[in-house]
Amino acid sequence: MRPRRPAVTPRLRATVLATLLTVLAVCTGDAAARIYPYGPRHRSISDLGNQYIPFHAHLQDLLHGRAHGGLLLNWQSGFGTSFLPDLGTYLSSPFALLVAAFPKDRIDLAVYVVTLLKMAAASAAMTSLLLTLRPGRWWAAGLLGASYALCGWSVLEASYNLMWLDGLVAFPLLCLVGEWVRNGRRPLLGPVVVALAWTANFYTAYMATIGAALVLLVRLLLIRGEGTGAHRPVRVLLRAAGTVLLGIGLSAPLLCTVFLGTRHAYPGWTRNFAPASWTDVFARTLPATYSFSTPALFLGTGTLLLVCALAFHRAVPRRERAAWTGLVVLVALSMQWKPTHLFWHVFATPNGSPYRQTFVLSGLLVIAAWTALSYGVPGGRALAGGAGVLTVGAAFAAFSRTVTVYTYPLFGLGLAAAVAGLVLLRRAGRQPGTGRTGDARPGVRVRRWQPVVAVLLLVGAQAGQAAATTAYADRVKIHRLDDYAPWGRHLDDEAAAVARADGWPHYRTDPGRQQTTGNDPLLVGGEGGSYYSSMTPDPYTRTMAALGAGWTSRGRNIQSLDNPVTDAIFSVGARVRSAPDPKGAGAVTVTRAAAPPLVTVRPPGPAPHFGRSPFRNQELLLGADVYTYADKCPAGTDVFYSAPDFTGLAQLGSGEPVELRGGQRGRRAALQPMGRAPGGAAVTPHPHGRTGCLSRPELARAVNHLTETGATSVQVTDDGVRAQLPPGSKGTAVFAMPRISGWQCHTGHGADHPARSYLGLVAVPLTGDATSVSCGFRPPGLRIGSAVGGLALALLIGAAVVRGVRRRGPGRGASAPTTAAGPPLTAATPAAGSGVAAAVSSARRTAGRRG
Repeated sequence: MRPRRPAVTPRLRATVLATLLTVLAVCTGDAAARIYPYGPRHRSISDLGNQYIPFHAHLQDLLHGRAHGGLLLNWQSGFGTSFLPDLGTYLSSPFALLVAAFPKDRIDLAVYVVTLLKMAAASAAMTSLLLTLRPGRWWAAGLLGASYALCGWSVLEASYNLMWLDGLVAFPLLCLVGEWVRNGRRPLLGPVVVALAWTANFYTAYMATIGAALVLLVRLLLIRGEGTGAHRPVRVLLRAAGTVLLGIGLSAPLLCTVFLGTRHAYPGWTRNFAPASWTDVFARTLPATYSFSTPALFLGTGTLLLVCALAFHRAVPRRERAAWTGLVVLVALSMQWKPTHLFWHVFATPNGSPYRQTFVLSGLLVIAAWTALSYGVPGGRALAGGAGVLTVGAAFAAFSRTVTVYTYPLFGLGLAAAVAGLVLLRRAGRQPGTGRTGDARPGVRVRRWQPVVAVLLLVGAQAGQAAATTAYADRVKIHRLDDYAPWGRHLDDEAAAVARADGWPHYRTDPGRQQTTGNDPLLVGGEGGSYYSSMTPDPYTRTMAALGAGWTSRGRNIQSLDNPVTDAIFSVGARVRSAPDPKGAGAVTVTRAAAPPLVTVRPPGPAPHFGRSPFRNQELLLGADVYTYADKCPAGTDVFYSAPDFTGLAQLGSGEPVELRGGQRGRRAALQPMGRAPGGAAVTPHPHGRTGCLSRPELARAVNHLTETGATSVQVTDDGVRAQLPPGSKGTAVFAMPRISGWQCHTGHGADHPARSYLGLVAVPLTGDATSVSCGFRPPGLRIGSAVGGLALALLIGAAVVRGVRRRGPGRGASAPTTAAGPPLTAATPAAGSGVAAAVSSARRTAGRRG
């Protein structure tokens, strides 16, 4: 007899529906807006183009062995900076590894695919959670799972902050872990899931953990009210806490480095929380609205209708209605109160959107909607009550400026389709919770087309509103947010120019001041000074500011400094320059210059200190006087102008004006090259600016001296530098890399010690008896994090061994194991009635069938 092929389970059908619906809605919306890859408009907006795409490009190079550096150290940005904190902040999601499957010039497409897959995974995880919480129709679970993945927070905010989408996946997964703990199942898998969530993105995982804890508390409260396992909720909570702590411990090697990387970063924005107006909050539940500083609560009118109908749905036990409705209200209020707002955001108001926990509230709303539908389609009174509440909220939102001309037509159509679909579904007598036909009223003829049309109306309303909201968001964000050119011919030319000029580690190649993004070295290659990250080290920002560099993002987006003196200091031997219009043909050129080695020697003497003049600071770090200071520069000298707080134009005589962008919030204007002085020319656009006149012959002599007295050979690894020095070298060995925390150095065969700082660069004292000097880098927090992670792993392995021994012990199968919450509970257990009553009812049905 041929074995029967396994049938496709309802859970699998629901998951497939959710993922397909999610991907279809997002792709349809993007195509309607003609956004890449479906049209000419690009997606590289805000930090997506400025940070995340370049970091994913670097990960791609790292996976293919093309990057300069490794997991610990990034040699391409900021003249050498820690990489593990950036990895843990931007690239630790398992989905990020998929960029390796794409070519470098398709990095924009790779990031888009990663974004879609994260949304699809979130819909699948939520669908599985819903069917675990309560039984119900598979298509309804898939529809609500897609509603969660297509929430406004996802398509409007997280779509260009794709690390946040890992939190969207984490919330339902952590809720599932809570269910496993409550039922005494999968004790080993639970900590692994927690570790995966916290590794993927610790920030949103923290919020998702809070939300999952609230869901578990409600579940325990409802079970206690039923009299099932009422005496052991504390044990469940303790086991849940242990599971979470063990999972966080497994992720400690990455979490500790990220935490200390944040502490060592240059201070960012300091913001005070200002709650959004309630009209804006209600408006953001509607389709086609957008605002940067309000919670994006759109879920689809059908989902919100079920949420509003829950309080009126008499088939749902009163205790359960009150619990889920109350939880939704309390979480919504917590988003508006400063103390709880700070608790949600790790006790610091974030830079940017202040409602990053919105996805948790969206998930709770979806759970509430599922609760309402799983007990049967709400009746006429419940639907009328829910529609009334929803309509009042929409009317109240009319006073918000976020409402657009598309909002109410989409809302009206969606509400009509949802109400019609639910009414048809009820007339068809299909109870999503049980599959029985008990809802059909006597004398009402059920037609086969009614449930089909009902499902199509509900699915169409959800997908249509989500696609329209996605299209609207695509259009509005490109106009309201800063944008960056996607990969094109200009980046091909720059990458090719950098590759041809590359001489690492003999000298650095800087991709140039005319940058496409704040992380061009990660995007096109080279070893430049520009670097933009939440982890930009404080010493690097301060050192580059003292040398005249410009910045944006309040000192965390350091710009490359186009200056021959700093090029000599940092061993830049080739510099790429691009025309202001990156699309121009033949716009990329390479300028070469003699550069000292990465390790040079300064003579003995007291350590210098930076002053206010960037020109004098450059001379101190170079070790030679190369500038003259006058109102008019001598003929033949190169003129440089510094006015960090000035916004406007500077001009050298009749030459081309140069724009400076300083003095604004979070901006600092860079020291600018003005050209060569023809016979004496003044630069006086600002009374507080400084002019420096660079002598090229003096600079050449200084470079030659550093080369002659510097390292004779330099070896660079993924986590350190080793240099051979001329015999008898005394003074200070200065490495052309910023002195950030984590550098350990030694001379000869001596012991490691923390590196010293020489005007912000790594330095090692020399006494003349060593001919070599070495420095290695280990990110702060890696050692303690590895210890904690090893202990957590040992505990997990120990638990697995104990569990295995118990399973093989005597008496196996003698009795069914009980859980920490009492008798085992399954997803099919009714909300009302005890486990014993359910067992008796099942036995009676079985006896009846046998009779």
